[in-house]
Amino acid sequence: MSWRFSFSDQVRYGDLDTNGHLNNVAYHQFFESARVAYVRGLFPEIEPLARSGEFGMIFAETHVRFASPGFYEEIMRVDVKPVELRRSSVRIAFQMVCEGDGRLVAEGWGTLVGYDYVAGRAAPFPEAVAERLRAEGAG
Repeated sequence: MSWRFSFSDQVRYGDLDTNGHLNNVAYHQFFESARVAYVRGLFPEIEPLARSGEFGMIFAETHVRFASPGFYEEIMRVDVKPVELRRSSVRIAFQMVCEGDGRLVAEGWGTLVGYDYVAGRAAPFPEAVAERLRAEGAG
């Protein structure tokens, strides 16, 4: 299955570690920015940064495999696709590629869980949300 969405951003000075490489924490930040942009586009009725409203989605787990270092001012493209849909969660796959030379910088995944902010607990995905995720390729 092809990647369903791409998000690009530049490595900033504050993203670097003491060796001048993209800091391990920053990889998660790039993945999170891509995830927020993807969710906003796919579900305009769900604001991924708001705690208001009844239903939202929150990260329950993330995993990153580092493939090569990222460097200052490189443009990183993060590709996103949903891969596994369950009753109240979906696994989202990511890959980070340097746009300048095409090298894989990192890959990984995160599990998003449906969340009921009123009740303060995990919740099943509404059918309309699950349908859109299935249409995006989540099985």
